Amino acid sequence: MDVEAYVSVHQPQWDRLAMLTRRQRRLTGAEAEELVQLYQRVGTHLAALRAAGADPVTVGRLSGLIADARGAVTGAQAPVWRDISRYFLVSFPAALYVSRRWWLTIGLLFYLVAAWVAWRILAQPEVLGSVAPPEAIQQLVDKDFASYYSENPAQDFALRVWINNATICAAVLAIGVLIVPVAFVLWSNATNLGVSAGVMIGHDKGDVFFGLITPHGLLELTAVFVASAAGLRLGWSWIAPGPRTRMQAVAQTGRATVGMAIGLAVILLITGMIEAFVTPSPLPTAVRVGIGVVAEVAFLVYVWTLGRRAVRAGEYGDVEEADREASAPVSA
Repeated sequence: MDVEAYVSVHQPQWDRLAMLTRRQRRLTGAEAEELVQLYQRVGTHLAALRAAGADPVTVGRLSGLIADARGAVTGAQAPVWRDISRYFLVSFPAALYVSRRWWLTIGLLFYLVAAWVAWRILAQPEVLGSVAPPEAIQQLVDKDFASYYSENPAQDFALRVWINNATICAAVLAIGVLIVPVAFVLWSNATNLGVSAGVMIGHDKGDVFFGLITPHGLLELTAVFVASAAGLRLGWSWIAPGPRTRMQAVAQTGRATVGMAIGLAVILLITGMIEAFVTPSPLPTAVRVGIGVVAEVAFLVYVWTLGRRAVRAGEYGDVEEADREASAPVSA
């Protein structure tokens, strides 16, 4: 099929459909009937162009026109609550489940690095000399580590923690396409965690360390792993796009990556509330740690139930089909 000739022949019908779709006043009976007929015809045109491998710009523009016309034909717009519920029950868990091998692997490597750093400090106490002066280390052990969680009003601390963690996640989402900076951020945070663990455990304050880190840290670090995985997947989609073109791979992965930001912000808000109100609370350590474990398990159940169900239904965290750009066929 001569795509250019096909577009030239049918362009007037597309323009007419666009005009009827954007019509502000109420359509007459004849115009409404014409709108339905054109909507059906242009849908056929779109299918033909996709099969012929038309350029993505033309097909994408026609896909948008079809989506707009569908709304005009049905005369109904999905309520906001439907979009919100679909996001948290379908799109977000699907994106989490699709990328699970990435963030689980990142999490495993992160904890291994942190454990290795802590082991080095415990096995070779002289390493502490290169970390900080003895008086600074003693100040951290005796006061600073614990007071960090209670020296500010809880509501102010929760907001500060949320903004800080959201900024870190947004950064790794954005720079993930470059790959190396994300690895640096993860390495830096893992070594910092390992140093804190080694110092506290080495001074017989392991119970204080785990009692203060675990309640919020499990879910908080998982959110960082998810954000890092999403960013790295975006970079990898450019390196190894698979059967898709590079632009299609980056566009699809990028939409899912950007879409995850809202869900991660909510998760980090939860961890911020736990860190501000639970971590420094007078509750028994077992209760505080239990709250952190429950939050982490709840997240994993959320991913493996709703996420797996959504993926089996064909979802992968992208926007709805009507809002995507069209994909031209490519050879495998």
